[in-house]
Amino acid sequence: MTETTPIHPESAGGDDVLDAVLIGGGIMSATLGALLSTLAPDWSIALFERLGEPAAESSHPWNNAGTGHSGLCELNYMPDPRDGSKAAGIAEQFGLSRRFWSALARRDELDPATFVTATPHVTVVFGDDDIAYLRQRYATLRDQPAFADMEYTEDRAVIAEWAPLLVRGRADGDAMAATRHTAGTDVDFGALTRSLLSTMSAAGNAVRLHREITGLTRGKDGLWTVRGRDLDSGRRFRVRTRFVFVGAGGYALRLLQRAGLPEVRGYGVFPLGAQFLRTDNPDVVAEHHAKVYSQAALGAPPMSVPHLDRREVDGSASLLFGPYATFSTRLLRHGKLTDLFTTLRPHNIVPLVAAGLQNLDLVRFLISELLASRRRKFAQLQRFYPTADPGDWELIQAGQRAQLVKPDRKRGGVLEFGTELVTGADGTVAGLLGASPGASIAPSIMRDLLERCFPERRYEWSPLLAELLPEPAPVSAAR
Repeated sequence: MTETTPIHPESAGGDDVLDAVLIGGGIMSATLGALLSTLAPDWSIALFERLGEPAAESSHPWNNAGTGHSGLCELNYMPDPRDGSKAAGIAEQFGLSRRFWSALARRDELDPATFVTATPHVTVVFGDDDIAYLRQRYATLRDQPAFADMEYTEDRAVIAEWAPLLVRGRADGDAMAATRHTAGTDVDFGALTRSLLSTMSAAGNAVRLHREITGLTRGKDGLWTVRGRDLDSGRRFRVRTRFVFVGAGGYALRLLQRAGLPEVRGYGVFPLGAQFLRTDNPDVVAEHHAKVYSQAALGAPPMSVPHLDRREVDGSASLLFGPYATFSTRLLRHGKLTDLFTTLRPHNIVPLVAAGLQNLDLVRFLISELLASRRRKFAQLQRFYPTADPGDWELIQAGQRAQLVKPDRKRGGVLEFGTELVTGADGTVAGLLGASPGASIAPSIMRDLLERCFPERRYEWSPLLAELLPEPAPVSAAR
């Protein structure tokens, strides 16, 4: 991506003052950059990314499942099969994402065909208990508009039509059930991120690569000084800005701590990584046209729900199976082993220890995963795909996630699985902490950010926001 220069800087005390600085070159900063560039075309905005290309961390297509999390097949969003509120909420948030992308496509600023592929979402379970769970889940969701077209079956012949690899070679007595929704998607969030950044650049705003941000300081005049280093030249730089968004993935907490943001006092992070088995064998790939999710193992974190996914990246199709949890003290895949320790503060030690003691099952699960042989990992794939050939599959390292640990008055600290938008009291700084389903619901998160950080712009931006982030069509019209 070509770097551009910010326009319309305002001179203040000898320094250029930008309207907004975005830290991190992933889907979150890209979504916010595209929104602000459209809503406020006269603003000067700059984005800084420490790596040599955007979307090289969690937004990279091989560092995430690319499911387009919509609640259609992910059982971790509905642990109680009688309560579909969270699954329905995520479905609506992802619906907003699709409407935002469509709005930009109508403005000739995005081409969805370059990053979205129609891919059915399937859930499969095995054994009587999980079949009863899935049957109840289906009964709970089928009356909700987003799930009205979901299908349910316990007929192996039907499942074989939906996803033949699941049934071929399976023992006759192996009971199974499945749901399918044909409106599911596969999303290349790397390609999407690059397209959104092109929208930002086309508006005359800056996308700066190989720029590592090292600190944030707010002055008495209310402006933020953003300090960093050009990794190509080694030159240190600083910019002044009215607003800062920290979308730096696992590094976000560290930067917000350095900014002295009281809203993150007591917050900590727990890093989790993942590996996947991948095959590019065209004969195998040609037989699987779905994303298939199932139940997580006991003690596994929600992000470790096993799934066999078809992926479309750069015009080529592959299959991924996993994830297999890994652990490292790095907070980014391209980070340092010292990362975790740089976030430790006297006020977050108790929450971190308390969260660890409350999640001993997770600790045991991680140890088990770290000790697992390739043969044992492959056996998990064969639970989905009984006739899988080990020679077709390679083990690849995926992204790194920094799960959020928050202080809790009763329990000391709690481990959160999800994303949280943190904003300063005056709305001049915001950051995103946590992990999945963040990428899939970025427009929803950014709409929340705009409401919280720019309330004075609500009426000015309202007509264009209604075009970019429209409400869903009435159910009767949609169906």
